[in-house]
Amino acid sequence: MKGNQVSQKLKRIFTSLKGAQAILLLNTNYRDPNFLYVTGFKSGIFEMTFTIIKRGEVEVLANELEYATGKSQETRNLKVLKISSSKQQRARLQSAIAKKSIALNEPFIPYTYWAAIKKRYKPTSILDASQAFEEARLIKDDYEIGCISRAVSITKRAQEQIRKHCRIGMSEKELADIFDDISSKLGSHGPSFETIVCFGKNAAYPHHFPSDARLKRGDFVLIDAGAKFNNYCSDITRTFIFEGDSHNAKSKEKMDMYNTVKEAQQLAIGAIKPGVKGKDIHKIAADHIDGAFGGRYKGKFIHSLGHSVGIEVHDGAGFSPGAEQEIKPGMVITVEPGIYIEGFGGVRIEDDILVTRKGHKVL
Repeated sequence: MKGNQVSQKLKRIFTSLKGAQAILLLNTNYRDPNFLYVTGFKSGIFEMTFTIIKRGEVEVLANELEYATGKSQETRNLKVLKISSSKQQRARLQSAIAKKSIALNEPFIPYTYWAAIKKRYKPTSILDASQAFEEARLIKDDYEIGCISRAVSITKRAQEQIRKHCRIGMSEKELADIFDDISSKLGSHGPSFETIVCFGKNAAYPHHFPSDARLKRGDFVLIDAGAKFNNYCSDITRTFIFEGDSHNAKSKEKMDMYNTVKEAQQLAIGAIKPGVKGKDIHKIAADHIDGAFGGRYKGKFIHSLGHSVGIEVHDGAGFSPGAEQEIKPGMVITVEPGIYIEGFGGVRIEDDILVTRKGHKVL
């Protein structure tokens, strides 16, 4: 990530934090996603690392183990400092945040650290930076869009290739492992989330984890998966019927479900443009599903139509029944309508959509 990209991100973040003189992030045993957002680091773990974010510069306080890795990824507006002791760390934090108005990512930082920072450095105020980060991350720049597009391409190609690996008697776990292997070979830097594979009746459960369930002829096969590329995620779902018989009544019902979901998705995608509210896009898909075949599937679409995608696979606002936020150019949001019938199966079709100035683009 280049220095000007860091600068643009800082400008977006501090637009919502006018009263903050600095933002302090802390990676614990897990990296704060906002650390990856502001640094763009592609390597390094940076456990128990403080990052000081000012209006014009980011400072990563790296220990000796991580210093060389961080230093190799420096840019004009991103500096990595070697911190060799707790005393040195406290001194740098004292200089940067003591008796100043600061912001923390409060949903992420453990309370014990929040309280220790307040007690030791006595900031004049502590603001919550989480909303500012969420708003900044909603709008993607060209670099971010490029990374997401690459991740989408990898996942779509893996979805195309996986069908030839399906065979009667294999388990959901086996197919999930094959999918992840294909995705890795295509250039994925890791999965966006644990790959979801559902056979038959299990497709009725939107967040079913792969099990030992075995594939049978005529089963639904639902695969919900994503790749990461340079920290950015994709999220793509495909559903198909494995060796279905078109003359079979159950197969016909499954195709009716599939076609209804596909039509709902196309209608929703077609309505995406700047200025439209997220809830209105959700309603288009939900109304189509509820009204299909005289109400046969009414109430069977049981989740929001979509969510923002970025550094995290769920990266902020999206298309939910209560989403009042207007869609803006630069957002990348999933569109994933579904129909779920317990004891029978389910269909979900999902694509990642870039909001453009004039409308939208399916990535």
